[in-house]
Amino acid sequence: MDRSVRRHLRTTAAFATVILLGLAVAGAYLICPGTPGKSKFMKFEGYIELPKGGSLNVLDYLTISNGTLFVTSESSGALFKVNLDPNRPSLSAVSELPGSGAAHGVALMMDRNVAFITRSEENTVDVFDPTSLRLLTRIPVADDADAILYVPSAKLVYVANGDAKIATLIDPEKRMTVGTISLPGRPEFLALDSQTGLLYQNLEDVDSIVAIDLRERVVIGQWSLAQCEGPSGMAIDSEQRRLFAVCSRNATLVVFDLDSHRVITSLKIGGGPDSVAFDGTLHRIYCAGRAGRLTVIQQDGPNAYRVLDEIHTHYGAHTLALDPVSHRVFVAYASLFAHPRIGVFSPTRVNGVQKREEEGSFYAAALSVGRSWRLPSGRVGFVSGFVAGDNRGPAFNERRAFGYHCVGRARTLRAIRPNRSPSAACGFIHDSSCKTGRSDAKARAFADRGRRSGSV
Repeated sequence: MDRSVRRHLRTTAAFATVILLGLAVAGAYLICPGTPGKSKFMKFEGYIELPKGGSLNVLDYLTISNGTLFVTSESSGALFKVNLDPNRPSLSAVSELPGSGAAHGVALMMDRNVAFITRSEENTVDVFDPTSLRLLTRIPVADDADAILYVPSAKLVYVANGDAKIATLIDPEKRMTVGTISLPGRPEFLALDSQTGLLYQNLEDVDSIVAIDLRERVVIGQWSLAQCEGPSGMAIDSEQRRLFAVCSRNATLVVFDLDSHRVITSLKIGGGPDSVAFDGTLHRIYCAGRAGRLTVIQQDGPNAYRVLDEIHTHYGAHTLALDPVSHRVFVAYASLFAHPRIGVFSPTRVNGVQKREEEGSFYAAALSVGRSWRLPSGRVGFVSGFVAGDNRGPAFNERRAFGYHCVGRARTLRAIRPNRSPSAACGFIHDSSCKTGRSDAKARAFADRGRRSGSV
């Protein structure tokens, strides 16, 4: 054999070996999600494994209500219902509603025990029983049914039809289409402003947003989302009049002022962002994208934002949901030849304060004059429903110190006895993650020690 031919064959064989090794590595990466990157702001609590619907499994929307998580599969058309275990999410029970056609958004009416799911390939909205996962009926709609939301004030189910560039309105009682709204672009995602009742719909092909009055069934305004290319997921902070939109084509999050109707700032985030959630209690924003990054952003004020962390997850983990009660974040993972799964994350550090997670643990946090601090409440999240001198949520805005001990099962907060100083306070917290039977005396003893040492 000619020497040049042998050299050429060896080169070809080496090149083929490199390609095969690269494919093997890529395949292993896609098949085995591994463990997410470490973060000092979020704790990874494990995976919730879902049934496999084929060799490739691509999940889409996640919707959570009262401890139940609904997850749609874009690849198989299935809907998964996850009854979340509050202590060990990876042991949560999973049930399935099979279906045909790519499944996307879910709208819930839990008080009526009815729910709706969009199917883009079938051009239908399926009505089902969220308790038994029994299919009730199918409602024909326009092309490319995607995002969906039930709006109680208007008593309507709103459906965004991407390719058709319209919104379909459904009467949930009659379970039939009662109207459409023409849109000036391709709708992608939507968010409801709880203060005004207006629905905001982004338009992916024209990089803008519209406001819709559902009572009048009309678009009342359209504004540019400057610096945003390909808006996808959205979330709203109604209290501070801010809308957050992630931009799929330029890996950006923009902050939009709902009153002045302009973008006030933007931040770079992980590639291909598709989903965003806002935790109004912790003032946190979470973004997920196809590049496999979970971006954690802190809201320091209406116009002040900073990226805390960018956690490596897995390629295709592009959607998420936030539980406003436990403050957990659920991230949907795509899979190849493996079971699809949901990654579960929980906050560990807020405003520089580290959450303590041991059962029955004791914790004290020093409070600076005039500053608001989030109060940790054990493993399950942060205190809700207590405001002292601060209207931004469960914060404590007193002068010196606060101590608590986990003593019971209910997550509530109360003073253990009146303070001698109006600018200082002590108290204890009942937390569902703590062992029962703990004596209030430990909390009182801490308060007494604090007074004697001058810390309270």
